[in-house]
This record gives sequence, structure tokens and C-alpha cells, in this order.
Amino acid sequence: MTTNYMQYNLIEQLNETVSYIKSKYNKQPTIGVVLGSGLGNFIDQIKVDAEINYINLPHFPVSTVKGHSGKLILGKVNEKDVVVMSGRFHFYEGYSVQQVVYPIRIMKMLGVKTLLISNAAGGVNTSFKVGDLMIINDHISLFTVNPLAGKNEDGLGIRFPDMSEPYNKELINKAKIIAKNLGYDIKEGVYCGVTGPSFETRAEYKLIKVVGGDAVGMSTIQEVIAAVHAGMKIFAMSIISNMGIRDEENEVTHEEVLSAASAAEPKMTAIFKRLINEL
Repeated sequence: MTTNYMQYNLIEQLNETVSYIKSKYNKQPTIGVVLGSGLGNFIDQIKVDAEINYINLPHFPVSTVKGHSGKLILGKVNEKDVVVMSGRFHFYEGYSVQQVVYPIRIMKMLGVKTLLISNAAGGVNTSFKVGDLMIINDHISLFTVNPLAGKNEDGLGIRFPDMSEPYNKELINKAKIIAKNLGYDIKEGVYCGVTGPSFETRAEYKLIKVVGGDAVGMSTIQEVIAAVHAGMKIFAMSIISNMGIRDEENEVTHEEVLSAASAAEPKMTAIFKRLINEL
């Protein structure tokens, strides 16, 4: 049921998608969750009320990447109404940047006020190791396409949104306390977004480190910009799935990323579940 994204006015498209979702689910979720590569088992924490495959949603893209299942799940976590993206979209899949952020705007129109985002990322900070969890406290978006370029839809947000604090400090502090209580050693740092799908060269990893990046990935940035534009509070966390700056001469593979993400996922899931409980 996917349709040419530019065939209709954006607001009309969003309304059609929201109407379809509401025909299957009549509650108003206030919390949204985006699950990254290899992080789909969070759905086990959800008391599911409705589950909709992306292919059945009007105007919705469809996930094409291994590790992204491709369905919208609506239900409860700790008695809080949530909408969860099990599988996200990436610019490198051939989608426009507006399609990449389309689900974020759908979440906003459904009633979401707080957005939790996860991803698997390459480690740039040499003090990190594979399997670490990094709370994102800022990002560098200069290597990606901004989803707000083009005509601004005033019904979604203002023309020039402030990005000085894209990641909510209160949520970051809550997550730190939760992690400490769970006995987890959590990192914190700056996420640098790139388009992918090729992994970075050694020189590119060095550049990212020089400009202030602690981790690098192919998602999240555009979703966060759209969420800030929509007035949401955001918390985001990376699983360090590989180290980009390293001494050994070996390659980075997607299988390596999925394996590391899967191994670290229980910790991230525990933090997300407890954070949702405090919202």
C-alpha cells in the first residue's frame, strides 16, 4: 500500500496513515520508541494491543535491512501507552529524507510527547569497547541531509527550530541513575551521523574523532531533527557494535554489528523499560 510520497500533500498523507492506525488502535500513546539494528527483542516487554506491518500502512516505507523487522507495535510497557517502531528506515535504502522521518511525524500526530531512540554505532572514542552503551548527549549532523529542507509545514513545527539541546537533559539524568542502580557502566558522548551504507574509511573515522564525535552511525540524526521540530522530548542510546579506530587490520561487517547489538541489548532494554516507567 506504499504510495509515491510526493503524490499528495504531506499533511493529507499523514492524516490518512493516522486514520488507518486509529481504525486498529483507539488509544493515545504518549511514548514512542524506535528500535535499531539487532534491537528488536524489546518488543517482548510490550503488552501488545495492535501490530501493523509497515506494508499495510498507507504511505509508509518498508524496511529492507537485515535486523529490522518492519512493523508498528502499539500497546503498553509498565502500563504506559506506547507506539514502537520495530525496524526503521535509512536514507541509504533509497528513501527520501522525508520518508525516513515520516514515522516520527506519525508518532507526533498519534499523541507522542517523548521519544526513545536506539541504534547500533561504530565506536570512535578510543576509551570505548564493543558492547558499551552510550547515552547520546549531542550530535553532529553535518554529514547528513536535513529533513527540514524544503517547504516547511507549519502544522508540524516552526521553520527554524532550536537544536541547542536536542537530547533532553532530564531524561539523560534519569537514565544515568537507572543505569547506576542496575550496576551498568554507561558511557556518554556525541553521535555523528553519516549516510552509509558503506562503513567509514580509516581516514573518515579519524576526521569524525577530530570534529568531536564519540560514535558514528547511519540513522537517528534525521529522526531526532524531525522530533525536535515536532516539539518532542528525546532520549537516545547507542550500542557500540564495532570499533572504527583500532590497531588490527580487519574489516567491519554488518554481521559483527548485529552480533554485538544483540549481546548488549538486554542492558539497553532494561534501561528503556525503567525509563518508560518514570515518564
